[in-house]
Amino acid sequence: MKKLLLALSLSIALFGCSSLELEAVSTSAEETERILAMGLSHEENLVEASKLKSSHMVSVVSLQLTNARDEKIQAEVDLIEAEKFSNMVKVSGGNSKFFGPEVSESIKTGVLKTDIDLQNYYVEGTKDLSSGIIAHKLVLSITHNSKNERKYSSANLCDEWNRCDMNEQEINVISSNPSNCTTVGCDYKEVMELNLSDDFLRNAADKGFTFRINAKRKSNKIKVSKAYLMGYLTVVQ
Repeated sequence: MKKLLLALSLSIALFGCSSLELEAVSTSAEETERILAMGLSHEENLVEASKLKSSHMVSVVSLQLTNARDEKIQAEVDLIEAEKFSNMVKVSGGNSKFFGPEVSESIKTGVLKTDIDLQNYYVEGTKDLSSGIIAHKLVLSITHNSKNERKYSSANLCDEWNRCDMNEQEINVISSNPSNCTTVGCDYKEVMELNLSDDFLRNAADKGFTFRINAKRKSNKIKVSKAYLMGYLTVVQ
């Protein structure tokens, strides 16, 4: 009987601690919203947070306030960048063809000077003027110095934790051309396309997206930023 009472007491105590913890989390969110609603500067927000009752609450709310500040700054940066991208979108065919600006990036893949992949991409859209339906594709090229072409064949969507095992689909290979060949290899430029729906792009516009492009022995990640999509979709209507 004593053992049973002891077990019940421990269970009640643990439940009570759990409830307090949940309450603290909820209260920290409420306190953060309350302070943000005051319209103060970030430094003044932190002063308000320092007035809270517990050091733990001060720490949690201060972190949430800092995160909110950082998100606001990033949103402002994204808006500026999105406007730059939108100004570079080209429209043709009586408002039926859209070409986003080309983005280039160099990716170091090894220790040698030649161990660099040059990745270029842009988003292209085609609008059916009779139905209003817009289809998009990610047009990309990967240039690398290798003994053989890589023969990319598929792509996987990556999630926010950088796990790339979602939504596998085939890619359309446009060309694969070697140049500057030596005894150890050539510069290969492999050009390909990945079809994207209008719904997918608009759902991804608030965060951007990343695809892993797969070959048999190699993969590359192509990240299209939130600002790029915002700018492109502002024009593509």
